[in-house]
Amino acid sequence: MKKFTLFLVFIGMITLQGCTTSDDRTVIDNDTISEVFQITTNFTPQNNYSTLIPLNPPIFNSDVVLVYRLWGSDGGSPVWRLIPQTVYLPQGELDYNFDFTRFDVSLFLDSDFDLFFADSQWKLNQTFRIVLIPGYFGSARVDYSDYNKVMEMLGKNENDVKFL
Repeated sequence: MKKFTLFLVFIGMITLQGCTTSDDRTVIDNDTISEVFQITTNFTPQNNYSTLIPLNPPIFNSDVVLVYRLWGSDGGSPVWRLIPQTVYLPQGELDYNFDFTRFDVSLFLDSDFDLFFADSQWKLNQTFRIVLIPGYFGSARVDYSDYNKVMEMLGKNENDVKFL
């Protein structure tokens, strides 16, 4: 019996020799990249008061898109407002809005009046920042209406903005 027990201990020692806990692999995470794009566009009857921006490559199902409109400046610093954003004009309400899929972002105007009669300052040369947020940031507690806080959370700065 002693020989059999000794044999089992020997086999166990040989079997456990192959187990290690150190892993020296370097993992590169290519699917959690946040990006920021800037686009200046015109909303006209010809484009049905909308602009379609393709996302290439497509984003993941878990990713989120935020869009900010350049509202003005404060002491030379740009003021970005999260859309949807409503503007109250003499003609009625004008809404800047967007929707997105994995493949594109659609920016569009909506109103309770004929957009043809909106002043061109609200339709032409409109600048937007599109922020792609990877899904793993979903649990982050940040005020998404504050563009600067979102950029800080993503570890981005003005040099990271890509102009379309």
